[in-house]
Amino acid sequence: MLNDRARILLKTLVERYITDGEPVGSRTLSKHAGLDLSPASIRNIMANLEERGFVSSPHTSAGRVPTPLGYRFFVDTLLTVRPLEQIEVSQLEHSLTSSDPQRLMTAASTLLSDLSRFAGLVMTPRRSPAFRQIEFLSLSGKRILLIIVTMEGEVENRVILTEQPVSASALTEAANYFNQHFAGHDFDQVRAKLRDELGRMRDDITHLMSAAVDAGSQAAGQENVVVSGSRKLLDVEELSSNMGSLRRLFDAFEQKTGLLQLLDQSRNAAGVQIFIGGESDLLPFDECSLVSAPYSVDGQVVGTLGVVGPTRMAYERVVPIVDITAKLLSSALSHH
Repeated sequence: MLNDRARILLKTLVERYITDGEPVGSRTLSKHAGLDLSPASIRNIMANLEERGFVSSPHTSAGRVPTPLGYRFFVDTLLTVRPLEQIEVSQLEHSLTSSDPQRLMTAASTLLSDLSRFAGLVMTPRRSPAFRQIEFLSLSGKRILLIIVTMEGEVENRVILTEQPVSASALTEAANYFNQHFAGHDFDQVRAKLRDELGRMRDDITHLMSAAVDAGSQAAGQENVVVSGSRKLLDVEELSSNMGSLRRLFDAFEQKTGLLQLLDQSRNAAGVQIFIGGESDLLPFDECSLVSAPYSVDGQVVGTLGVVGPTRMAYERVVPIVDITAKLLSSALSHH
């Protein structure tokens, strides 16, 4: 697609721009590219790269900056990844030792943020819709706490409202019925099986069971995104200088729907994927990118994690951070 000289100059330009944050001129390229080219030859090659959409010229400077297309070519074909130091890998391993899956994912998100100095994301696994056990606990009056233990041993709580107060004995009776007849089933299956049974039960039990099935269906199968360090993006000049775009990014962190869709695209990737701003409607503006990778439990992919930062990020460092964190989280969750 590009000849060797153009590739070297584009690689040098992107690396200098990532390091300095300033448009890169011909003199800087001549100094750092290691090519025996005249300034006129460099200008001609850069003009060709600009014509083909790899770089652009800001109005305020004679230098050039990479475009999303230029970044894409750089990360796909020119990027030289710098492996993490062994001491950094050891710190990661030490931080991902909890026996609690939720704490592991929160720790991974925090690590991604701390090491990259941007925002760390971990998409939590989709829970099995089936339950191992449920319990009911009276909170007050008509408010009942539904405690769902998933097949993976995780606990989900939901508050349900009943039409009338329910006695402790009725709560126990309903929980026993669920656990004896429906353990190992999902709530949609329970709903179908319960239709015939409810007509033979007392009203208080009927209302309680119907409310529990509705609440359990909403709780099951949901995914979430753990976000850490989003405030670090306020320190990134090219992001903080555009408050409208930054607000859209923080809205994305809060709403999480778009992030889930974007992270879900990484689920079937063989390794690290890089999403450049401007390429996807799910990233709110051109100046931000996502570096992501899937993680697994016992060889089965269950979620993805990543780093959101400026398009002008040090990919050679962020890529191995994301890659190693995904592998260590997979190992920790599998051993759990």
